[in-house]
Amino acid sequence: MNDRNRADMMQGVAADEAAGASAASKPEATPPREGAAVDAASASPGRRFIALLGPGLVTGAADDDPSGIATYSQVGAQFGYGLAWTMLFSFPLMVAIQAISARIGSVTGRGIASNLRRHYSPWLLRSVLLLLVVANVFNLGADLGAMGSALKLLIGGSQHLYTVGFAVLSVLLQAYMSYERYAAVLKWATLSLFAYVAVVFISGVPLAAALRGAFVPHLTFDSAHAMALVAVLGTTISPYLFFWQAGQEVEELHRRHIKPLFVSPKDAGGELTRIRIDTLVGMGVSNTIALFIILATAATLNAHGITDIQTSAQAAEALRPIAGAYTFALFTTGIIATGMLAIPVLAGSVAYATSETFRWPEGLDHRPREAKAFYATIAVATVAGLGLNFAGIDEVKALYWSAVLNGVLAAPLMVVIMLIATNRRVMGRLVLPRALVAGGWIATAVMAIASAGFLLL
Repeated sequence: MNDRNRADMMQGVAADEAAGASAASKPEATPPREGAAVDAASASPGRRFIALLGPGLVTGAADDDPSGIATYSQVGAQFGYGLAWTMLFSFPLMVAIQAISARIGSVTGRGIASNLRRHYSPWLLRSVLLLLVVANVFNLGADLGAMGSALKLLIGGSQHLYTVGFAVLSVLLQAYMSYERYAAVLKWATLSLFAYVAVVFISGVPLAAALRGAFVPHLTFDSAHAMALVAVLGTTISPYLFFWQAGQEVEELHRRHIKPLFVSPKDAGGELTRIRIDTLVGMGVSNTIALFIILATAATLNAHGITDIQTSAQAAEALRPIAGAYTFALFTTGIIATGMLAIPVLAGSVAYATSETFRWPEGLDHRPREAKAFYATIAVATVAGLGLNFAGIDEVKALYWSAVLNGVLAAPLMVVIMLIATNRRVMGRLVLPRALVAGGWIATAVMAIASAGFLLL
């Protein structure tokens, strides 16, 4: 990197720090005490491994939100084990683009929207922001509605009341729990996804058919299979996840008192290794759970002739007479738990992108009074999604339009992300290695084809 570019980047970091200096954070992360390195070195391998996990794990788990559960349930119910292989196919694509997003945040110390604002045309940033906000609001509405439906299935009562309660609880947790504790809660909440692993074992999935479906691609060239393939890719690789993981990596830098990696590229190896492991594990968990949802619904719903599932709550209800009350309860509880994980990611990604666009103080490590616009955006996005449940908008239509907007946004945004990550003026000496460049562009090409197919079908 030449001296001028380095000076520009250092000036940007200094400006960010000056802007944030006036904003006291929520209870700050405790600075590393003496001997912490010794403790880390003497910790068990399991604890050291868990310590590596964070933004990537939470991002991957949030991808299996109630809307995603509905998509995977429909694929399993409609096609049996025939499209289970799509989870293996999409895994490297998802890893590549999420690792690149995380790398942008960690190397530059800025989120994706902030880098767009600094280095690209304002109309591009505003277009991306508008599509992201609209898509996320529809997704928030569908997820909140599914959570309310799921709790009603479990205990009876008012779906609308439960939906409001989940929305309020999510906003309060983001606003008033310290970032360090909140990040830990989200990380451990990913364990809720393994309810779907239990569902598979309880359902008695035929092993040979499941393995054949997971590892042997089976393509049928008709509109139904094409639409399902596009829906799976659109659900798995979603733009809000790019913004969230990049923003969370910036938060991690602040929490651990680390400068952006471009400042000292020679010392970046350990942090980039952490990002790689975190992302591989997070996306692995995401796609494994999605695979288990497909297998569970294939073994139960498809095997009993139920092939039309449009919502996650409908899938849970259909399971009850086939697989029993325990399986139904596990599946339904999983919808609620994954929703509580996904709602903050959907609303938070809107807040990160909006705050970076307008240069507002941002981050979950700030108190609400010091980042009013950031937290107001979280609240407004959540309330807007909640409002869809009272506006007579059908949950299935909300899911459809969310998928359409995500499909429209994904491929162009991935092109921009690749341009950012390969730009030495932005990334300095830490531009992408060749393997990630190849993986990122392949993922972008696949999503472009999928998006075109979605719009043309």
